[in-house]
Amino acid sequence: MSGSRSSDPAAVESLRPDEPLSFAVHTLNVPQAEAVRARSGRLKMLAVLLVCAAPVIASYFTYYVIRPDGRMNTGELIDPQRPIPPATQLPLTRLDGQPVAPESLRQQWLLIVVGGGACDARCERQLYLQRQLRETLGREKDRVDRVWLIDDAEPAREVLLPALEGAQVLRAPAEALKAWLPAADGQSPRAHFFLVDPLGNLMLRFPVDADPSKVKRDLERLLRASSSWDRAGR
Repeated sequence: MSGSRSSDPAAVESLRPDEPLSFAVHTLNVPQAEAVRARSGRLKMLAVLLVCAAPVIASYFTYYVIRPDGRMNTGELIDPQRPIPPATQLPLTRLDGQPVAPESLRQQWLLIVVGGGACDARCERQLYLQRQLRETLGREKDRVDRVWLIDDAEPAREVLLPALEGAQVLRAPAEALKAWLPAADGQSPRAHFFLVDPLGNLMLRFPVDADPSKVKRDLERLLRASSSWDRAGR
């Protein structure tokens, strides 16, 4: 009986080293292996593209926003970022006393002037330059809003209002503005232009009596650098 079992063809067949089932099992893994190789190839290609693009992105950002020593921005970059405070910290009102939500100012570049309602000679010059700077931006001007923040209870000078058509004229407490808009040593926010980006972050503070042509240059570079993601209008 044992001899007949050992010569059983089925048993002998099961001992053959070239078992075909083994080949069949491996073929089932081929699509999975191909998918893994394809995914790995895509990841490698993406990594190569990122490595190649990184210097271009870095140089673009550096040239238009940070700029290396020797070619410094006229405006001083605000770091860390200072987002527009909520209404509880920065209550804003229109000239008629109606409240304005600070977050409603987002989605536009904001060129800000701070001054009293009586608007002295410096304030008047700042408002004039603010208007001229925006106009000289040409077709990009609709991406920039003029904002005059009045930091006292004095009535706004009526003679100035026609030239402020299209601008946002808002009142805010002086202390709240000082907490948000940092002035240079020995100065107040009234001495500067400030620039807020469309995300609502205070970005630049321009020096006292800044050269308008240099301020314009900074604005143009920032608008050009952000043209791929920023559009006019809220």
